[in-house]
Amino acid sequence: MKQIKSEQLVSLLKQQLNEEKFDFEFDKKHDKLRLNHKKIGKGMELSLPGILAKYNDKQEAAIDEVVYTIEQTFNAMEQEMEQGFQTTTKIYPVIRATSYPQASKEGRAFIKTEHTAETRIFYALDLGKTYRFIDESMLEVLQLTVEQVREMARFSVKQLPTVYKKDEVAGNVFYFVNANDGYDASRILNESFLNEMQTKIEGDMTLSVPHQDVLIVGDIRNETGYDVLAQMTMHFFAVGTVPITSLSFIYEDGELEPIFILAKNRIKKEQEKQ
Repeated sequence: MKQIKSEQLVSLLKQQLNEEKFDFEFDKKHDKLRLNHKKIGKGMELSLPGILAKYNDKQEAAIDEVVYTIEQTFNAMEQEMEQGFQTTTKIYPVIRATSYPQASKEGRAFIKTEHTAETRIFYALDLGKTYRFIDESMLEVLQLTVEQVREMARFSVKQLPTVYKKDEVAGNVFYFVNANDGYDASRILNESFLNEMQTKIEGDMTLSVPHQDVLIVGDIRNETGYDVLAQMTMHFFAVGTVPITSLSFIYEDGELEPIFILAKNRIKKEQEKQ
């Protein structure tokens, strides 16, 4: 298998990337390559040993992977500049069903965190009108660790507006967060918002993320409320463009518990009383 050195790797990257777009600064002493984007005036630093190790293992596929990640990252930066976004990288958590693919079509594993038995958290690089899930190959280029990605996402979700509409059905109250910004379901991770909503709740507090573009906070004050909630979440789940789960959760002491488990526990307690 062909082995190469840092100088050769830099040469390969120059061939793959558009030299008219970038200035290349090779720091031989520290084995690093600095890429400066001429148009947007931003750059990134690549540590070459890690890329070399990948190349010596995967050959051209490793170069394709690095080039793809570099281009995607700079595309995001360019869109931020053109659309007047802040210059800081925006990373948000995105809720998906556990059945959602855990890797890109190219086979790159997404960064993710377990959430509930029904849901999983992915992380997205915001591109304005759309976003791109962050995969493991992007970490080196973004110069972030997995924990830093998670921390940035936790911070970002707290900055999202939490405007909601209120509806009352059969003595139960429902609050709908529907900003249509791609992160409505993500607001289930905003603990400050959830704790604030909890102060309004008189019955059981429920949370539902039937699809990407809605978070439903329920104030269930009677048994009919659970039937209404089940029908409501099933409807939203069926019509959503990115369905997540038709199951709802009880929110208590910062924990999420599926409602069907709660129902089983209640039945068990009633049986024990008898």
